Amino acid sequence: MENDQFEKKAENIFSKKVRAGKRRTYFFDVVATRNMDYYLVITESKKRLDGNGFDRHKVFLYKEDFNKFLKGLNETVDHIKTELMPDFNFESFDYEDEEYVPKEAKEEVKEEIVAEAPKTETPPPADNSSFTINHEEVDNW
Repeated sequence: MENDQFEKKAENIFSKKVRAGKRRTYFFDVVATRNMDYYLVITESKKRLDGNGFDRHKVFLYKEDFNKFLKGLNETVDHIKTELMPDFNFESFDYEDEEYVPKEAKEEVKEEIVAEAPKTETPPPADNSSFTINHEEVDNW
C-alpha cells in the first residue's frame, strides 16, 4: 500500500486573476508541494483569434528566485516608464473591474450616473477570498 503523502498532488493555495484587454488574462497561482513548500505559477491565457479555445503559457517561479525576479521586473518596468516612455500616462490604463475600460472613461460614466441617480451608500464587495483554480471556467468569457 502506497503512502498517502506520495499520492497527494500539488495543491493550489491562492489564485489571482488579472484581465488584460479583451483577449488576455493572467493568473498568479500559489501552489503547495507535498512537503508544504510553495511556488508561483504565472499563466498567460489568450483567446485564439479563430475563437477555438485558448493558448496558454506558464512560468514557474520558485522561492529562491522571488527577489531576483521582482528586482528585474521592477527595473525593467521603471526603465520603460522613465527612459523610453516618460510622457506616457500609464495610469490611464488602471481599471478596477474585470472589464477593460480606461480609468478616464469610467470616471466620465460614473459622473453621469451620479448626476442622474440618487446617492445610496453601498459598501464594496468584501469577496477577496474567492479564487478559481479551473482556468477553463474563467476563460469562457
